Amino acid sequence: MSQPDPKSTEAPLISHLLELRDRLLRGILAVLAVFIICAPFANTLYEFLAAPLMQALPEGNTMISTEPHGPFFVPFKFAFAFAVALMMPFLLYQLWAFVAPGLYKHEQRLIYPLMLSSSILFYLGILFAYFIVFPIIFAFFTASAPEGVAVMTDINAYLSFCIKLFFAFGLAFEVPVATILLVKMGITTPDDLVKKRPYIIVAAFIVGMLLTPPDIFSQTMLAIPVWLLFEGGVYFSRLMLKKADKANSEQV
Repeated sequence: MSQPDPKSTEAPLISHLLELRDRLLRGILAVLAVFIICAPFANTLYEFLAAPLMQALPEGNTMISTEPHGPFFVPFKFAFAFAVALMMPFLLYQLWAFVAPGLYKHEQRLIYPLMLSSSILFYLGILFAYFIVFPIIFAFFTASAPEGVAVMTDINAYLSFCIKLFFAFGLAFEVPVATILLVKMGITTPDDLVKKRPYIIVAAFIVGMLLTPPDIFSQTMLAIPVWLLFEGGVYFSRLMLKKADKANSEQV
């Protein structure tokens, strides 16, 4: 019995690694290019990020920096995070282009609408956090400060707080896509998901507790959209199944 040629088995692995390197390099270069464009506006971008907190702070209170290099580096850190967020669709495309050769044709056709919907929902989650959640929670936090306590948030701590919430809401808004994918793959059905609704609601609050700061307002404002988005995913998965059944019946 002949042994497989080691060179023949190594060649595909090396080609995959080279392609992965190229995809990663393209993603990194794209992010760096956008970061270079955003860098001159780093302070302006951070001022826009800080606007919800600044509007909620009592008169005379400001943000502070507890590190000597903070005023210089923190805006650039946000500019880099901003560049990554802007290029997220391109990064997802590079990931898809790497795994696409191993997918079936019907799976490949699903990728483009999946990428589009995922990107839109991700950005909607970030916008929801910035325009809806931030004003409410910052107004509550600053108003609930004890008498004699001046609310002066460190700019680096504020950046970490915002990025954490952006990620949490951006990820949470992917629930409809995940729901439709589970139904599409035959792992579950809309009726089964409806039966599990109470568990989904409890899980939404648990996810809110894990992904957001330890306060009931952030947790609730994440859990409720997750639940509503789950209901939206169930609704659209039903429509998807009805269209598929209709198409099958017409073919018959």
